Amino acid sequence: MFEDFTLSTRTVDDAGAIRLRFRHGGEGPAVLLLHGHPRTHATWHRVAPILAAAGYSVVCPDLRGYGQSSKPPTDDRHLPYSERAMAGDCAALMRSPGHERFAVAGHDRGAYVATRLALDHPEAVRSLSVLDAVPIGEALRRCDARFAGAWWHWFFLGQTDRPAEHVINADPDAWYRAGPGAMGREAYEDLRAALHDPATVHAMCEDYRAGLGPDREHDDHDRQAGRRISCPVQVLWATGDDMEFLYGDVLAVWRDWAGDPCGGPIASGHHTAEEAPEELARKLLRFWQRRGTG
Repeated sequence: MFEDFTLSTRTVDDAGAIRLRFRHGGEGPAVLLLHGHPRTHATWHRVAPILAAAGYSVVCPDLRGYGQSSKPPTDDRHLPYSERAMAGDCAALMRSPGHERFAVAGHDRGAYVATRLALDHPEAVRSLSVLDAVPIGEALRRCDARFAGAWWHWFFLGQTDRPAEHVINADPDAWYRAGPGAMGREAYEDLRAALHDPATVHAMCEDYRAGLGPDREHDDHDRQAGRRISCPVQVLWATGDDMEFLYGDVLAVWRDWAGDPCGGPIASGHHTAEEAPEELARKLLRFWQRRGTG
């Protein structure tokens, strides 16, 4: 897994409290790949080598709270697990080896972090690729019975008076129903170790609690202020997921946030990086090369 890549950890805050585990490899323009829930950086293990072989310097971290990255104490507003906090981690991670400008691609929860990176750090993000996501504020603003039925876990994981951790920790394997399958044995073992750590389960729930609170507030504030993503934007979604069911014209949703988003569907289930890595890598590379952002 991740042949010719290096596994490292790095402190990304001045207080020394937040360390991210990450893989990095390749040489050339920098690319940051961000995983979704409940995965670790290992979800990218088939995509990252293709991008490195194509001439890119690829960085794949465990987001704050996930995998083996730090899980700081939370607060009443769940701000330590906001996408803004995670985006700040990622910006610092990329700056430390001198990647002042980079392309970012994020899937699922990682797509929200990537979007926040593009909004909060426009000087650093050359291009944004989002997989299976619209902005959190946009999703909640459009929430209806279809969304609540399909994405009920947002609201379950986001509860505080009846914490989801008790249910998940009773049997993480049964809850997540994960297996080696398309992700491969090594990636699965990395994921399973994370899911059997109660601190990770708590941190992942905090991510969802922040999504219903400060993340939505940040998105709504940006929308009201007319802030838009200034870099080129690519939007991709899995045919086996529910983006078109929920939103119809997915690109139209993103036009409220970016000038001229491009993209389309990929024949895959939800975890595209594991199920259709070659096609995903091909679409990313084509986007970067056409837009001159790689």
